[in-house]
Amino acid sequence: MRTRSDGKKKFRWKWLIIILSIIAAGILTVSIIWGAGIYSALDNFKKTPEESIFKDIKPENVVEVPKWEGKERVNVLLLGGDARDAKDGDIARSDSIMVASLDPVTKKAHLFSVLRDTYAEIPDHGDGRINSAVTIGGPPLAMKTVGDLLGLEIQYFVYTDFEGFKALIDTIGGINFEVEKDMRYRDNADGNRYDIDLKKGYQLLDGDKALQYVRFRHDAMSDYTRTERQRNFLGAVAKEMKSTWNIVQMKKILESVSPYIETNLTVGDMLKLGQLGVESTVGGSAQIPPMELVGERHVGGASVIGIRDTDALIGYVQEVLLKDDTLPTPSESSSPNGESSSESTNGTSERSSNASESSSSRSSR
Repeated sequence: MRTRSDGKKKFRWKWLIIILSIIAAGILTVSIIWGAGIYSALDNFKKTPEESIFKDIKPENVVEVPKWEGKERVNVLLLGGDARDAKDGDIARSDSIMVASLDPVTKKAHLFSVLRDTYAEIPDHGDGRINSAVTIGGPPLAMKTVGDLLGLEIQYFVYTDFEGFKALIDTIGGINFEVEKDMRYRDNADGNRYDIDLKKGYQLLDGDKALQYVRFRHDAMSDYTRTERQRNFLGAVAKEMKSTWNIVQMKKILESVSPYIETNLTVGDMLKLGQLGVESTVGGSAQIPPMELVGERHVGGASVIGIRDTDALIGYVQEVLLKDDTLPTPSESSSPNGESSSESTNGTSERSSNASESSSSRSSR
């Protein structure tokens, strides 16, 4: 015989199931809306031919862009433009040039900074400053030029300017970062809008301060130290972007930078790369060309950055891609038979030896 107590328990379970169903439906609805918002924001990254800042560039030859199948290494050219000195309708030379290389198998990402005054071969246009490639043939020619220099196939590009960078940093709430020294510089362009005035020390950098930090190059090593600062700062940004809160507010982040971004990535590719980025860790970064391969060169009375050995440079890039800075540094230990051995945790000592020999070989050229 069923008691009144049994009826009350059944009643309570019924309402519990209804409440949980409503909550689940709410979460699903929010997820669908959030996902649709993400898709829409990403779709705005890819500009129509009429909207593109590269619309007036008419390259003499069409440069084929390699396709990414999703299983092999993918390389993305990151271009930062400074259009302040460009005339109306002109494309500014690349102020910052980077390549993000991601391996979907190892889940490791590597970042390369290319010095903007590097003198390299621009396909079908002879030798020139590498940052001029984008003004000659748009992003496809820039991708081909940088890819040939590094020995990599570059499938995608992302272009932004000063304001896009500032919008990203402000939307994620700034970046806590160690500014290694006082940095000051007066920039009389645009009514001193881009002056640099930073104090040494650990601090929260908003968009304006972060731009000052990555732009500063008025010290002994100029662009050499600037590109290193840029790689270190972007590593901190990548880490912050993977935080739970920023993933939740991704729609807002994407919408804030969308007006300043141009890319050839489809929404599907962005979602695949985004997932790969979340799963990956930064394995290492490097400057291109490295100091040991820099050759002083003058063209038309101006100083440019020459490369002593282009084949050695490609070999150097491959060495960097094999490294993993997230692993402990090599330490000397004793083997079971009492012999001393030194072996890196990310590979055999033979690999380290080969890398050292290769480095010595490059230095002696």
